[in-house]
Amino acid sequence: MTSAPGQQAGQEPTQEPARASAPEPRKGFVAELKGAVTPRAAMLVIGVLLLQLGFVTSYVGALHHPVPHELSIAVVAPPQVAPKFVQGLESVPDQAVKAVTAPDAETATEQIKDQKVYAALVVNPASTEDVLLVANARGPSAARAAESIVTGLEKTQGRTVKVEDVVPLAKGDANGLSSFYLVIGWCVGGYLVASILGVSAGAKPANTNRALIRLGTLALYSVAAGIGGAIIVKSVLDALPGPFWSMSAVGALVVFAVGAFTMALQCLFDIIGIGVAVLLFVVLGNPSAGGVFPPPLMPPFWRAIGAWFPNGAGTDATRSIAYFDGTALTRPLLVLLAWALAGIAVTFAAVLRRPSHRSRELVEG
Repeated sequence: MTSAPGQQAGQEPTQEPARASAPEPRKGFVAELKGAVTPRAAMLVIGVLLLQLGFVTSYVGALHHPVPHELSIAVVAPPQVAPKFVQGLESVPDQAVKAVTAPDAETATEQIKDQKVYAALVVNPASTEDVLLVANARGPSAARAAESIVTGLEKTQGRTVKVEDVVPLAKGDANGLSSFYLVIGWCVGGYLVASILGVSAGAKPANTNRALIRLGTLALYSVAAGIGGAIIVKSVLDALPGPFWSMSAVGALVVFAVGAFTMALQCLFDIIGIGVAVLLFVVLGNPSAGGVFPPPLMPPFWRAIGAWFPNGAGTDATRSIAYFDGTALTRPLLVLLAWALAGIAVTFAAVLRRPSHRSRELVEG
């Protein structure tokens, strides 16, 4: 054997000592922070903070100080004294009352049941005691406000008033909030299932077939959610009266309207669309829905927007079915249908605008 150059015969070959690898330079805190929190994550965190603050502002702002505004009260009285009572009601400060007249107690009662007025004062000229007709089913707070206002007016005229509830609440709906919380549950299910579908399979469907499948899945879920909610509030808890299938159908429409619009928002804004949905349906929709306080007792902004959101429309529709034989259903149903159709239209428009795989290849080529 020949020895390597510089190595004597018979001497074991020596191994060069391994060079120690140079230690990686330590990153500073700022660099670590940049690596841990991306700009996108930072923007999302800021967005969540703004949503949280908006939630607090909306709920406290809408519900902390209920004051009546144009609370509709009908006056039933002989022609010679009716103007005095109408004027007395409308003289309550801050336009608290919107007074109208009714020819008799039966007509006034029908107006209450048709949700045209909140209460009615029936004046008895042969006595010093009058009757105030209210509907606690339309909102106990509205009934209490009407009682307080009328009692004050009657006291100034040396009269008293007896309250009669012509549309009482169900035994299992002591505070009149069951319809409101039922609709909140339906709304939550709508935007959550749409969010899950978007997160699991992409915010925007890949093509029209995928959009149809996703909307079909949402429709099936909505039917199940509507029936399930009606079973709980009627059969399990006995909280609301009214026809089962009518309530189930309204619930399905609420869930689908909220879900379809949330799906559309994800198509437009990706994951940020979920935050926009929370802004619409939680921050704005819930406190303005008229569940805790009816519209005449809410601040102007919330009073103006409530009936045009799925939350308010669903609450009005559910309450109407439960207590008022389906009166005044047209507007809430049209509102829900409009949200549903808008969600479908925007979803398909976003999918159709996306270039196909073949088109992208031609452009890139």
